[in-house]
Amino acid sequence: MPVLVMVIGYLLGSIPFGLVLTRLGGVGDLRAIGSGNIGATNVLRTGRKGLAAATLLLDGAKGAAAVFIGGHLIPDGGAAIGGVWAFIGHLYPLWLRFMGGKGVATMLGVTLALYWPIGLIFAGVWIAMLALTRISSASGMSAAIAAPVAAFLMGERVILPALCAMAALVLWKHRPNIARLLNGTEPRVGKKSSAE
Repeated sequence: MPVLVMVIGYLLGSIPFGLVLTRLGGVGDLRAIGSGNIGATNVLRTGRKGLAAATLLLDGAKGAAAVFIGGHLIPDGGAAIGGVWAFIGHLYPLWLRFMGGKGVATMLGVTLALYWPIGLIFAGVWIAMLALTRISSASGMSAAIAAPVAAFLMGERVILPALCAMAALVLWKHRPNIARLLNGTEPRVGKKSSAE
């Protein structure tokens, strides 16, 4: 049964909503635009704010769906398994030769579904940092780090390993962004750039 939850979570997470929505919207191949990433930030670079918002919501929803399915199939621990594997599917989707997004929106959906107060903290840090810095990568990484910290402080030790694993992978996927942040060349939201 754990393997079934992992497979379902992975396949849900692998759905590249950003790519699908931009193609349906007549934008073309998202991977040839901006950073080439399939996430909402790069969709925003197409100028289609509605598509970017839909990508954000759907990337979060697939993570939440995997949590609910996993919890239904395995009441004890299945929710976290499903959520983590949906997150992995988003980062490394089978359909795109394992080249996916950076996982922030999907981690938000997973976190909200696992324990909504921590999800709200995640969202709050993300929004606050974006408002302060206008740097998408910095806000996403800050939110990802905030989730396991909040879980630890709130005594939610059961989901803490899952949140730590996802936060570590978010940082791993943002390695180029971290390098640009350190040398002061990371782009801000609203300014045209080929990087994310």
